[in-house]
Amino acid sequence: MRYRYLRDPLFTFCFVLYFTNRWVLKPLLPNSFSQAYLNDLICIPFWVPIMLFIMRKLGLRRDDAAPRGYEIVIPLILWSVVFELWLPRVGPFRELAFSDHADILFYAIGGLPASLFWKRWYRGKSPVPNV
Repeated sequence: MRYRYLRDPLFTFCFVLYFTNRWVLKPLLPNSFSQAYLNDLICIPFWVPIMLFIMRKLGLRRDDAAPRGYEIVIPLILWSVVFELWLPRVGPFRELAFSDHADILFYAIGGLPASLFWKRWYRGKSPVPNV
């Protein structure tokens, strides 16, 4: 089965969860998890399909396989460095971003089940290469 990118069931779930959190959970049930960590938890399963979809459209990804390990780990590392180490120290972003190492933990905690889900969901369903 070909990877479904923006129609992937996990991406769709995270998309709905993001807006539910933003417009329902945060205002009605303010707590530290929904305020600070839920978006970090769904970061990988939300952004990786978007990133891979763009790469596919630009011809930087040649097949429609489920996200591979490196396609999950590389963004996790890059986003962790950019959003938790670099941006909080850059002048214009000092007031907007702050470093929270727990965010990196939640990126990874969200990325692991996402990887397992994609591996299982698309298991044994060989993608057809589009040449």
